[in-house]
This record gives sequence, C-alpha cells and structure tokens, in this order.
Amino acid sequence: MSRNPKSLIAVSVAILASAFLFSCKKQSSPTTGWLYNDSKTGGFEVASTQEQETGPGLVFIEGGTFVMGRTEQDVMFDWNNIPRRVTVSSFYMDETEVRNLDYLEYLYWIDRVFGETYPEVYRKALPDTLVWRDPLAYNEPFVQNYLRHPAYNDYPVVGVSWVQASEYASWRTDRVNEMILIREGILDWDPDQRNENNFNTEAYLAGQYEGMVRKGMRDLDPRGTGERQVRWTDGILLPSYRLPSEAEWEFAALGLIGNTVYERVVERRLYPWSGHNVRSSERKTMGIFLANIQRGRGDYMGVAGNLNDGGEATVPVYAYWPNDYGLYNMAGNVSEWVLDVYRPLSHEDVSDFRPYRGNVFQTLELDAEGNPVPKDEFGRLISRDVTTEENVTRRNYRYADNIGYRDGDLMSSIYFADEDGEDPEKIMYEYSISSLINDEARVYKGGSWKDRVYWIVPGNRRFLDQNEATNDIGFRCAMIRVGSPVGY
Repeated sequence: MSRNPKSLIAVSVAILASAFLFSCKKQSSPTTGWLYNDSKTGGFEVASTQEQETGPGLVFIEGGTFVMGRTEQDVMFDWNNIPRRVTVSSFYMDETEVRNLDYLEYLYWIDRVFGETYPEVYRKALPDTLVWRDPLAYNEPFVQNYLRHPAYNDYPVVGVSWVQASEYASWRTDRVNEMILIREGILDWDPDQRNENNFNTEAYLAGQYEGMVRKGMRDLDPRGTGERQVRWTDGILLPSYRLPSEAEWEFAALGLIGNTVYERVVERRLYPWSGHNVRSSERKTMGIFLANIQRGRGDYMGVAGNLNDGGEATVPVYAYWPNDYGLYNMAGNVSEWVLDVYRPLSHEDVSDFRPYRGNVFQTLELDAEGNPVPKDEFGRLISRDVTTEENVTRRNYRYADNIGYRDGDLMSSIYFADEDGEDPEKIMYEYSISSLINDEARVYKGGSWKDRVYWIVPGNRRFLDQNEATNDIGFRCAMIRVGSPVGY
C-alpha cells in the first residue's frame, strides 16, 4: 500500500504541535485546581522533576539489602562484627580516595579566605606529616615530600583525622554548590571572598549570603521584586558531601551488584572481588596482587625488577582494578574513615534500615522572630542541640545525643537514676587503662599498604580517636541520593 509523504509530514507536524501545546499548558494542583507557577493565582512555584546531578568525583551506588559483618574467621577475637542483614539506600561515593592534590586545594582556599584574620583555621586543617616518623626507620623523606611534592599529587592524603576529613567534606559541599550557581549563571566569580563573607550553602539558602549576583531566579510571588535567590525547592543544589556510614562503605566495597542475578546474590564475597585469592588469575596478569598490602613480614613492594604492587608505601589512587561499582582501592592502599562512632556490639543494636551510630540531633539557633541568628565569623549558620523540652511529645526520639543509645553503658540503662548511677566503675565508655572506647572513637575500614590480608576484608572493623591520624588512614566522601533509588 502506498503512502503519501505529504500526509505523513502533516500528521507528524500535528503530533509535535499537540505535544508542544501540552507542554506549554500550565500545570494545576490535582487537589485544589489552582494553577502552579502563575503569579495571578498567588505564585506557588513547582520545579519540574529533576534527576539528581552526579557531583564531581562521585560514582552512583545502587543500594539494597546485604549481610553486613563478618565473612572471615575472627582471628583477632574482637567479636565486634556479628553478621546481620540490613538495607542500605542508594547513594554516591568518591571513585577514589581523596588525593594530596585535592587536599592542597582545600588548604589553599582556607589560607586565601581566612589566612590573614584567622590563621588558626589553616593550622587546624593541616595534615600531620609527622605521622611518617618511626624511631627505628628513616622516613624523613616522606615527612618532607609526601604531602606537597607534585610527584605525590595523585597519592591518597594521610595524616588526616576524622574531624579534619569531616571539615573537608563540608567545605567541598559549599565549593561544588557555588560552582553550580556560577555555571547556571546565577552567581559570578568572586575571588575576593574573605572571612565570614564566603559562600556557604546553608547561609545562602537562609538569605545570609548574597555574593556577586549575575542573574536572579524569576520570582512569581506577587509581593516580590521579580527576582529571588535559589531555593532548595528548585532542585539545583546538591545534598551535602560527607563521610560514608560504616554500612554504606562496606556495601560499596563488596560490590555485590556484580554477583547478583535476578535478585539473587550468586556468591557472597570475602574481598571486593570474587574468589578467595588476593592475586589475579587472569592469563595476562597472572599472579599480580589485586590490592596494595603488605605481602609478608618485611615485604612491602616485591622484588627489584618486578615490583608486584608498584609502591613501597601508598600508590596512586587509580592504581589496581576497580570493583563492580567502579570504586578504586576499596581493599588496600589506605584504610578509610567512616562516619560511625565505634561500639563493639553496634551490629546488634543499630537499625536494620540505613544503620548508623553517632546521631546528635541539632537545630538552627533562632532569634525572637523565628529567623536564624546571624552567621558566625566563618560564614556558617549557628546550630544547637535539641532539648528534651522541645521533644517531650515525640515518639521517635527525645534526646539530642544518641551516640550511646542502647550501647550497654549505665547511662543507657534503666538503672541510671539509681544512687550509684555516677559510680565511675560502672561507666563503660570512658577512657581508662584498659579501654580507648568512648564517644570520640570512630570506625575506620579496609586494609592499607602496611596491613596483612586479614584487614582488607570489608566486614572487618577497627577504631581510632577522631582527633588522631596515622600514615595509613585516608578517606573518601559520599552523598545521599534523593528521589528514586534507581539511577537513570
């Protein structure tokens, strides 16, 4: 049957015209009938549904259920990672560990913005390069060169405490969101930011930072001036960068998505790859180690002429093969800080949905009119812990500090009100001769260049004070995914 080309063109044009007219038609509320995005009806604005932008350096991690905890025999007899099935939401994680170059960029910005007035901010952010020193080893070249020499630009930053890593993540959030506003033509470059006059995401959203405005958003509120700042409801800005939770890190490290067929995990994993070997079994790479670890006593790099792991200590962050999520060095190179406060039995206590121990619930400090009080000298909004009086009618929580919730300490028990409730001998999580576990003990995961094979198992866990640093602990950042847990 012959078809008239002219009629086909006419039908196509009609379909396109209908689609255009439909898209131009203003949406209305299905519950009230009022028009959205129309100043004549009050100007209630509804942003078009947007897919979350993948932030710089991040890789999408589709969440799901998995068995968290021990997959290897507990040779340390810590009994602190009892297996338990939990669910982790989808999120994003850095493809690699944060590099020396990334951290130097952070230090440069701090010095440029706060250096003249608040030099202590810069000093507080500096990594501890002395972590390389050893009374019986000559490591001074690392002390002098590892952080700042360009030969180590792509190596993971070390000597960074948990507190410093968390501060870096907050700074990164602000720089990424500032760049988004510049890219969208809303703000212009402002290299002269100083002290409290620097871009902070929360301060900007609260109207306490204006910056160099290039073009405001159209304001449909009849009471407005016709232009406004970006709001969170516009869907332009990204959620916060942060350290991953312990469950998120372990889930991402295992990369079980590569062993899943039709909602069934075919084989549990001991390492971030399948099998029980730490050497490659591929023909072209047969025998090469799959992670940067200590192979044995006194063997950190292999034999001259054929250095198996390519580095005497750390190696560049893109060394070795990525796991099934595309993440590099989730087994070796450096161990990594995670968000959680350490408790030996956390796996038994935490929720089975997005498990995490370490919540301290806060709220913004408000003035008498209910607005956030002026930002501090560093450009950040001021927060405070919530009070029990504010939460007296709540069912889900009452107290601000939930770090020790259900951890077995006397303060979490029904006997806390007893006369001997303050007996020091009954307080479990305070510093003592035999224990370093308290509310500042943070979990770190994964093996490092100086660890044996046992510690590269993602289910194993260790802890360190959040203010301390070592030459084998680094970090990477994460970000929650909003909306659908499935990537598009």
